[in-house]
Amino acid sequence: MYRLVIGRMTAKGANVDKLAAEFADELDALGVRVAALEKKSDNVQISGQIRTSYETQKFDKDDSKYSKARLRTRLIFTGKVNDNWDYVARLENNQYFHKKADRNAYDYKGEDDDVKINHAYLTGNLGAVNVTAGRQDLWLADGTVYDDLLDGVQATVGDKFQVSGFYGKVTGAIDNTDNNPSDKAWGVNVNTALGHATNLFAGYTEVNFKNGNQREATDSAKVMFNDDKAKITNAGLKFNLTDDVALTGGYLHTNADNNSNGWYAILDLWGADYKKPGSFGFQAVYYDQPSMSAQMHTMSADLYETGLWVDGFKGYQVAASYTVAKNMMASVQYYDVKSREDSDNKVKTLWSEFQLRF
Repeated sequence: MYRLVIGRMTAKGANVDKLAAEFADELDALGVRVAALEKKSDNVQISGQIRTSYETQKFDKDDSKYSKARLRTRLIFTGKVNDNWDYVARLENNQYFHKKADRNAYDYKGEDDDVKINHAYLTGNLGAVNVTAGRQDLWLADGTVYDDLLDGVQATVGDKFQVSGFYGKVTGAIDNTDNNPSDKAWGVNVNTALGHATNLFAGYTEVNFKNGNQREATDSAKVMFNDDKAKITNAGLKFNLTDDVALTGGYLHTNADNNSNGWYAILDLWGADYKKPGSFGFQAVYYDQPSMSAQMHTMSADLYETGLWVDGFKGYQVAASYTVAKNMMASVQYYDVKSREDSDNKVKTLWSEFQLRF
């Protein structure tokens, strides 16, 4: 600012040396204030995600359907606490243009959620350990076990050999009382490079439930597990065959009385990038998941009410994404899965979205 003032006065013929000497104290003070203001203006960064989506599901067993169209708005605030720690908060609002809340509910339009804070966490390093504490995302076993929010803490240490753990409430997990959140959960995961193109991963997750050890998905389908806990073990390999092709295979095991073993496979081709207009990505997934393994699956299907959570399920997903312009991406996903116990119990899901980020 003061450079601009002096520049204008110099243009009118003023002597810069005399001006600088006469107003030295004032210029020094002004310089400090401007520097402090610039520093504070960089202290909080704001970004956003705007997504419009349409989802439809078809349930073959009772020939019912579910559909939902919405606009989701997110604002993310990242505040720098110091050189080592950041605080992140995310505000979210959903506007429903059309929604059928479940297969037996009525349709309604034009209803909005309240604005909610669904991210609120502190993240930074304690020595060699990266720590994130608060309400945050949790992603387990490529989204086959869990892909939702955690109210708790995650810690990660290591580089080529990485160990991470979490503890807290998995707020999206299925509970036996009207889908309420679980009581608590914890887990540990390891990831290590085997050469330049292969990664080995393994994990253990334990989810505790509030109200007894009997699950009901329908009036007749029930499953028992020990100590009111779902215990899930996973392990697998990821092969980066080329820069554009990756193949992942994973094994899943639970403590269910039956259907306790399963697996999944993922093929990733290319990859859409928000920063690269014209980039394209394709993914194909095959699921053969055991009972109780999907606490909150990446797939947006009704696993609980249909009995697929209890029975386990198998099927496939195909997805494609295309970056229309910088920071603008269109995506479509299709899921077709069925119960491992009842071949007539099938769920088909079509998801499409357009998202922009800033």
